[in-house]
Amino acid sequence: MADNKKKKRKKSTMEAATQKMLVGGNVNIQEEEEMVTPFQMMVQNFVENKVAMTGMILFFIILLCCIILPFFFPIDRYYQDVTQANVAPGFGMMTPPKALAGNAMDISVGSTYSVGIDKNGNVYEWGTFPNAKLKKLPPSSEMGKLVQVSAGLDHIVALNEEGTVLTWGNDRMGLASIPMDLRMGDKVTQIYAGYQVSFALTDRGRLYNWGNEYLLDVRIPKEVQGHIEEFAANTNIVLVRTDEGRIVPLTQKTSAYTQIPEEIQGHVVDIALTDESAAAITDDGQIHVWGNNVKKTLDIPEELTGRAASIEGGRYHYTALMEDGSVVSWGDTTFQQGSVPNISEKVTKIEAGYYGSYAIAESGKVYSWGLKGYLMGTDAFGRDIFRRLLKGGRMTMTVGAIAVIISTIIGVIVGGVSGYKGGKVDNLMMRFAEIVSSMPFLPFAIILSAIVGNRVSETQRIIMIMVILGFLSWPGIARLVRGSVLAEREQEFVTAAKALGVREWGIIFRHIIPNVLTVIVVNATLDFATCMLTESSLSFIGFGVQEPNATWGNMLNGARDSKVIEDFWWRWVFPAVSLAICTISINCVGDGLQDAIDPKSKER
Repeated sequence: MADNKKKKRKKSTMEAATQKMLVGGNVNIQEEEEMVTPFQMMVQNFVENKVAMTGMILFFIILLCCIILPFFFPIDRYYQDVTQANVAPGFGMMTPPKALAGNAMDISVGSTYSVGIDKNGNVYEWGTFPNAKLKKLPPSSEMGKLVQVSAGLDHIVALNEEGTVLTWGNDRMGLASIPMDLRMGDKVTQIYAGYQVSFALTDRGRLYNWGNEYLLDVRIPKEVQGHIEEFAANTNIVLVRTDEGRIVPLTQKTSAYTQIPEEIQGHVVDIALTDESAAAITDDGQIHVWGNNVKKTLDIPEELTGRAASIEGGRYHYTALMEDGSVVSWGDTTFQQGSVPNISEKVTKIEAGYYGSYAIAESGKVYSWGLKGYLMGTDAFGRDIFRRLLKGGRMTMTVGAIAVIISTIIGVIVGGVSGYKGGKVDNLMMRFAEIVSSMPFLPFAIILSAIVGNRVSETQRIIMIMVILGFLSWPGIARLVRGSVLAEREQEFVTAAKALGVREWGIIFRHIIPNVLTVIVVNATLDFATCMLTESSLSFIGFGVQEPNATWGNMLNGARDSKVIEDFWWRWVFPAVSLAICTISINCVGDGLQDAIDPKSKER
């Protein structure tokens, strides 16, 4: 009876302790340690390490951004645009000043900036200026009251109410040399600032051009000069509309632009050009487009209704104004050039250029859509650094991860077999590991890259880098695994496995290796950061992943010039910071895992 009472008392005590544990009661340290498994203890120790947790969070944020965001911000590896070169970070390229936004008369889109004039003839500039001279306006006494303005790559042409043409900005290639006939002759009615060239049309139908004569070969037939009503130009051709409603190309070369539909000749009232196609509005209000269908510029929207009043062209998009005051854009949508905002009032004038469009309403209010800027700026080839940073991060981490997987597999096999076998096998394998570890990786990779040269494709080069990194990085983890296996092979469970007839490979990889897995994980984590740095080093010196593929290393390679470091800080700061944060975070995670696994390394 006494024994039964003791058993019941003991049972009730255990139930009470259990109940306390379930409801958050206090349990003594011995009971708590009995209830927590080694894995739970490791996780708990790791979570309590604030530095390791911060590193893990930062790394996973970068990893997820590099994996997910490229689907929303795709990149064309072969994209280049010198008009967008070295643009500073910011989103003010399409945001006009408040003083102009409700009082605009004319606006023009430049490469990375815009210029406009209000109804009082005052001029305004905004955006990112590719040339500091653009900010130096002519004296107000010379400028007068402006009525037209046109923005080019890095220069501006303006026209005042007296018919005088002015220009400022880039003064090279003869851009500042306005023809004398325009200074003293007929009154100018239309102006245009393009890529290193400028044009002006007089009220007598005569067209003049100045600037880089080698870039654009303009030949005006005698029967056309004096009968020009309007012109449109790009870097390839100039088209004019005569007083007879015909379109005439000012070139002797045959191209997609010169294949003008014959049925529209004699009926054209407005013309426009993109970099790959031409468009015209006929007297019945219909829009006709011809040329190369790049970025779908030839695909006129089906929802376009009504009669067209005017049309303007950017690099790869068109914007048309309808007679009812509505606006339609189509073509390239990379920077939302085709997404016209909700305009609640009638539009009286439109302007399109490069990668943006403006609409001026009856009230003088300005609406804009298109390229507003770049989050992290652009590089020397006009490529978006933010998009390349995401793509480069994915490439750098992929190379590092696969190299670590290769080195870990080799290291575990060599270290496991060497530690378990011992004797001559151990001695032979460790001497081989020392030979591999003594090979200098960077000189070896440089020599191999020089020998291989251009004989392999870029994909094969990337695979070669991953394989070389993996095959030369395994000795370190092999030594760690060997040491751990040497200690584990004397344990009772190994003796029991041998007694049961388990094969040696089974004992090594099914019984011993799982017990040293934590050591492998820690070392692989630290090696991951090392492989990323090594890949970036190779790409930085030009022997790793080559352009146009992006990695953090070759992005830094393009920023070695002192001028870049001083003037274009965004080209090296963002890749360097991303690589530093990523590698430091991985090292913090590795150190945290090591502290969590080895309780002796932490002060209790």
